[in-house]
Amino acid sequence: MEVSDTLRYRRIALAHGSGAIPAVGFGTLIPDSVATKEATKTALEVGFRHFDCAERYGNEAAVGDAMHDVFKTGAVRREDVFVTTKLWNSNHRPERVKPAFEASCQRLQIDYVDCYLIHTPFAFQPGDEQDPRDKYGEVIYDRGVTLIETWQALERLVDEGRCKAIGLSDVSLEKLREVVAVARIKPGVVQVESHPYLPEWDLLEFCREQGIVLLAFAALGHGMSPRMLDDPVITNIARRVHKTPAQVALAWAVQRGTAFLTTSTKRHYIEENFEISALPEDAMREIHEGITTNVRFNTVVHTGVPGFIPRAS
Repeated sequence: MEVSDTLRYRRIALAHGSGAIPAVGFGTLIPDSVATKEATKTALEVGFRHFDCAERYGNEAAVGDAMHDVFKTGAVRREDVFVTTKLWNSNHRPERVKPAFEASCQRLQIDYVDCYLIHTPFAFQPGDEQDPRDKYGEVIYDRGVTLIETWQALERLVDEGRCKAIGLSDVSLEKLREVVAVARIKPGVVQVESHPYLPEWDLLEFCREQGIVLLAFAALGHGMSPRMLDDPVITNIARRVHKTPAQVALAWAVQRGTAFLTTSTKRHYIEENFEISALPEDAMREIHEGITTNVRFNTVVHTGVPGFIPRAS
């Protein structure tokens, strides 16, 4: 078994794309821009080298300010940080993809993106309105573009050299298969909700077969009911290995071969989420065999509309 204190530094080489993605990632879906900047700086100080952003979050500029400030001190180098951001649903038309990508780079104050994801496979009415609705309050989808056309526009970004890898978020196995079947450049990363209550084994197996990294968001369930971190299997293991339930769930994520994202604005939680160490094999087996609850907390995979906003704890 690997030395336990190296788990937090694990990087997963990208079979489709250049570089390697740190398995331990920090999500930046934090509503307040000031809190976003401080949390990003804290995460960099603690040791996080993987940051997940998105046009949709509305705070790329705050993340960019934080990274710029830290890079300027020389404490962390840009090339040591893996930055992901995402194309929002209203920009799926091929002619809108590159301008959206360049706008994200400008807000983040970076020359290149390590991974660019299609935020969801659902195209919304193109335009500046991120959540277009009709008079009945229903989402206005864009039937004039296919997911494959959007994917091909992302492939061209890779060709141009400012995007090292591309991928998908909030995608079903069925949709992922469709893209992989025709892609010239296969997805390097697929970001989906995944945790011990939603292990997504079938999707993970397909990703393994295709050399795709599965990146788990909601890795701790966001404290929603049923509370995964209160599950007796998790809490019993935590007591036994002298770790917190959160650290157990996050170690499980890395040891089964995925990367993960967590989000917090509090230093002690940011430190806790980084300071993971390897679980014994019997603990991994207990989680796999002993947890039977199955629940999805975010419905975005079905509609393209985010189903919750993570609690910044």
